[in-house]
Amino acid sequence: MSDGIKSVALVGIGGYGNSYIKELLDRATAGTVKFVAAIDPSPQGCERLSEIRDRGIPLFDSLQDFSRREKADLVILATPIHLHCEQACLAMDTGSHVLSEKPVGSHPDQIRLMIEARDRNRRQLAIGYQWSFSPAIQKLKQDIMAGRFGKPKCLRTRVYWPRDEKYYRRCPWAGRKRDADGHLILDSPANNACAHQLHNMFYVLGSAINRSDWPTSVTAELYRANAIGNYDTVALRCRTGHGASILFIASHATEQERDPVFRYEFENATVHYGQFDDCIVAEPRNGARINYGSSSVANLSRKLSDVLNSIQTAEPVVCGPEAAGAQTACIYAAQQSMPDIIDFPRDLVVVEGASDERRTYVKNLDKALDKCYEQFSLPSELAIPWSAPGTEIAAVPENAILKR
Repeated sequence: MSDGIKSVALVGIGGYGNSYIKELLDRATAGTVKFVAAIDPSPQGCERLSEIRDRGIPLFDSLQDFSRREKADLVILATPIHLHCEQACLAMDTGSHVLSEKPVGSHPDQIRLMIEARDRNRRQLAIGYQWSFSPAIQKLKQDIMAGRFGKPKCLRTRVYWPRDEKYYRRCPWAGRKRDADGHLILDSPANNACAHQLHNMFYVLGSAINRSDWPTSVTAELYRANAIGNYDTVALRCRTGHGASILFIASHATEQERDPVFRYEFENATVHYGQFDDCIVAEPRNGARINYGSSSVANLSRKLSDVLNSIQTAEPVVCGPEAAGAQTACIYAAQQSMPDIIDFPRDLVVVEGASDERRTYVKNLDKALDKCYEQFSLPSELAIPWSAPGTEIAAVPENAILKR
């Protein structure tokens, strides 16, 4: 469109889609985008639904219905994990660029299908890992690629974000491996709320700005306290193609909330997050501390601006399926590593609160997981009584999915 304005349609206007609704309505008011359609079979979850109607923005029940009748330069997908691949391919096959929320999909094969659809249609396909679009992560990644810190050795991340029953009841696919029709979902802390932190370890080690390092093997321990189909607590370790070792620990079943922290160790430096407020900081073995700034700059508005700019300039997006695919390959291997989720002992599980705010947590789980984080170990390796070992699984090879 003229003057750089892009027509945008949003699929999924409830839940996280509400954040996009605010952004798109504000940008439309400023004249920087044309918000041409809101798409959702159940639009009642949209907090500004009446405003959408008042502005005359068309509402559609499905992307298929929209694609038969209208077109948008950019389609944004704020939809369930198991719909990303099908919807992204449909949007690109009908002429739209795509920004899909994370993760890229639920199975590694979907990465290849989405890349093929993007390439044959000459479209842009971005995956919405916000940290990847942040100035702090981009500066850090540039320094890592330049060899400023030497070879990566081990990277670890820990995050405890407790969730109540309302979280698991918010939609029919929450906490499930598959939906009622058998479609693979793999919803979990590592594939949804905390997926950003897992993806980021692969992303910063990638050999190009739009690439990630890829897992070669994964060993995972998957546990649950909540009455769900998949896990609410994960400890996994993997090796990457460039020889780094990664440890990821996350839980929705701790008593206390603790925001993400990470420690990335290289030959010549250690990079911290969470130790120095909200800033990412590198401490070289020889040299002054480097402050990359706050990760909170990685907001939705910046992500959308970067994607719109990539569409305008035809420059590759910084986080597309090549970058996001490593997390999906890791998650898929993790589920194979422990196909039967381990239930925490009932005498350690506490249920408190009323109605949808009722919450389930495990006594002293945070202390046990803290020990794993500090010792770069899985729970079974520390002989924690409730633990069980997972099997080491070879991840789907990068060259089986991505073009080189």
